[in-house]
Amino acid sequence: MKKNDIYEIEITGMTHDGMGVGKVNGMAVFVQRAIEGEKVAAKIIKVTKNYAVARIEDWILKSPERVEPFCPVYKRCGGCSLQHMSYGMQLKFKHRVVTDNLERLGGFWGIHVNPVIGMDNPMNYRNKAQYPVGMGDNGPIAGFYARHSHTIIDSETCGIQHPGSEAVKNKVMELVRKLNIPVYDEATGEGILRHIITRVSFATGDIMVILVVTDEKVPDLKKIINEISGKIPGVKSIVLNINKRRDNVILGDTVKTVYGSDTIIDRLGHLTFNISPLSFFQVNPVQTVVLYNKAVEFAGLTGNETVFDLYCGTGTISLFLAEKAAEVIGVEVVPEAVKAAEKNARLNNIANTRFYCGEAEEVVPKLYEDGIKADVVVVDPPRKGCDTKLLETMVKMQPKRIVYVSCNPSTLARDLKHLAANGYNIEQVQPVDLFPWTEHVETVVLITRVKE
Repeated sequence: MKKNDIYEIEITGMTHDGMGVGKVNGMAVFVQRAIEGEKVAAKIIKVTKNYAVARIEDWILKSPERVEPFCPVYKRCGGCSLQHMSYGMQLKFKHRVVTDNLERLGGFWGIHVNPVIGMDNPMNYRNKAQYPVGMGDNGPIAGFYARHSHTIIDSETCGIQHPGSEAVKNKVMELVRKLNIPVYDEATGEGILRHIITRVSFATGDIMVILVVTDEKVPDLKKIINEISGKIPGVKSIVLNINKRRDNVILGDTVKTVYGSDTIIDRLGHLTFNISPLSFFQVNPVQTVVLYNKAVEFAGLTGNETVFDLYCGTGTISLFLAEKAAEVIGVEVVPEAVKAAEKNARLNNIANTRFYCGEAEEVVPKLYEDGIKADVVVVDPPRKGCDTKLLETMVKMQPKRIVYVSCNPSTLARDLKHLAANGYNIEQVQPVDLFPWTEHVETVVLITRVKE
């Protein structure tokens, strides 16, 4: 087998990132955008010692679940990976990903995983957009990176972004070209405008515009402000974020509001949250409410419990829990997020929360040593999952329930295996689709202590 060879390949499985899998002469071949059950003529584009990668040249047999992607740059953009699948199949695919990880990595063979909770309308669901800006063949462009690269794919529309975000991006780029605003060059570090970021409140329609720049002295800034604020309905805040770094970190530490307010307001359910340029807020507010309500349901609160919310961010889950708990203690490593959590608690007149700043694996053992224990632990870690030290402390505390909210099925399976080996049962597994058209899936799991 060599590069550019074409083979007929029967697709017998799929990888967790949505590639089709078949075999040629006993070697595994991963076929881009192929669907299980299809038979394709595929060209080899990469060969290694153990596997090959191919792209479809033609179909011999198409899956009935194959659909035409709605995005004109789908094949080049790295934002979505599943637009060639029907939405129903995407949900089944994500269900299998969660199940496979729990079985193969966690050892939970035959485990029941509830059907993935999808969206009634899986379009335009994102409340935040990050558009890198650069120079294309015909001038300045802004869009999204191609998969596994920093090549910017220019596109005026995106079916998963809020229309307000697209309007802002297109207006800013119109002004960049008209006013000759220098755009950033990653190779040289020269230029001013690096990213256009938008945050949209689904509750109010208000829009925050964040221009990531290398210098706060932006040419024709007043004209830019007047055009954006005057021509795009809903713009309530325009912010400069100063980032002089020569790396891949998008946001710098310095923020300067140049128009309107420093924050915008959004709501999750009946709770209100202040959104600042640097604060974390789930990008799909519709499904976030579904996810958090499921977490509260699994927590099984009666009003008498002390709850730990670990990796609590800006306190979004904490406030959902607080209404049904005696006390919620949130732990978060980012100081700005802790301040935001405290502010959000005051904003909603919730008094039974307190927040600690620090690594959960450091703070929780200290709380335990001080005699502060949790009846229920809710944990929502980053993709790397929970630190072993934290898992060990959770086991020592012996909370009656642990609710694990995960964005990564593989680290979820690993951590559940540890808890299961130390006196806990996996009671319910509920995936929720927060990111339609992508391979990502959120999962909330109810874990209960085995009664002695």
